[in-house]
Amino acid sequence: MNGAQQVNIGIVGLGAAGRAFFPAIAAHPGLRLVALADPVAHVRQQAGAELGVPAYASVQELLAHPGLDAVYIATPTDLHPEHVALACAAKKHVLVEKPMAIEIAQARAMIAAAEQAGVHLLVGHSHSYDMPVKAMRELIAGGTLGRVRMVNTWCYTDWIYRPRRPEELDTSLGGGVTFRQGSHQFDILRLLCGGIVSNVRAKTFDWDPERSAIGAHVAYLDFADGAAATAVYNGYGKFSSMDLCFDVSEWGFMQPPESRAVPRRVPGATPEEELRAKQERARSAIPGAAPYQPFFGMTLVSCERGDIRQSPQGLFVYNAKGRSEIVLPADISPRQLVMAEFYDVVTGAAPALHSGRWGLANLEICAAAIASSDGARDVQLQHQVGLPA
Repeated sequence: MNGAQQVNIGIVGLGAAGRAFFPAIAAHPGLRLVALADPVAHVRQQAGAELGVPAYASVQELLAHPGLDAVYIATPTDLHPEHVALACAAKKHVLVEKPMAIEIAQARAMIAAAEQAGVHLLVGHSHSYDMPVKAMRELIAGGTLGRVRMVNTWCYTDWIYRPRRPEELDTSLGGGVTFRQGSHQFDILRLLCGGIVSNVRAKTFDWDPERSAIGAHVAYLDFADGAAATAVYNGYGKFSSMDLCFDVSEWGFMQPPESRAVPRRVPGATPEEELRAKQERARSAIPGAAPYQPFFGMTLVSCERGDIRQSPQGLFVYNAKGRSEIVLPADISPRQLVMAEFYDVVTGAAPALHSGRWGLANLEICAAAIASSDGARDVQLQHQVGLPA
């Protein structure tokens, strides 16, 4: 570590997820972005010039950068195990994008590599970092509303028809909405319901033969403490969950129906054309700041003595006295909260919530939902962990 408080970090992978962390790292007084890596020459050169830092062609080159303490791995899911192993072998702390891997065995190996190297492994970003979700958890922990009994989260987007690499639609490579978007939902549900899911029952859907992938799901989660939760995701782009969420978008912008683009894939687009469109979209897909709270669909929490849902400014709380509102800061992005947790864990200021074992538990639910749908059965879980004390 270079000094007691400064953490030098590099980013591997400069798609939408990787680029979204540029402002979050810049905003943290204890973090310094010192290097980037991406295999696509024009992507890394543009980003390196924009930020004034070295940009490398490979993970190995970045890990050899002088003074590097930590790395954020935002590469495709199927590359996460290899890249995490390389980072751990180089004794660098790791933040890896969700889902952390494709298979349970890979995730366990990643955790073991970090433990053996004596470095920290965190998994994020997920929308469980969103300020309203964090505030829901704190309200639940305060006990005034009693125990959580059920949580339901619904998200309707155009995910399937956005520009995609082929791997993002291939379930065997961690593609489709259950791995890539369900991982957000399951993280939220686990955070709000205590973390430990006992079994999963789910149905996944693939109903566009011209864009074949898991594009929608319905999942039911039983929690060990008796709470129950459902996650509904539809990525086919007809109805929008903004219509349930005050016209506020996933990233916190007011977007009434007349301002929304009609989701459609360009007919006959080649993989190369989609990749170029994806690279262009990555430059502005996730904004650094927004006027309202982010809405990853609608999440409704039902406790013994009241209910909670999100408002554009924070939370609406419903109890025997009626509805009240908790206003939350709108100038702190979810990526800033990711970086705050990562920094605190690396410097020893706080224990990890989104640890490797938390990420493994989340991955297990994604895989269990797909297995449940394939086999029309409940799937029992065995790698779940609760919230840290």
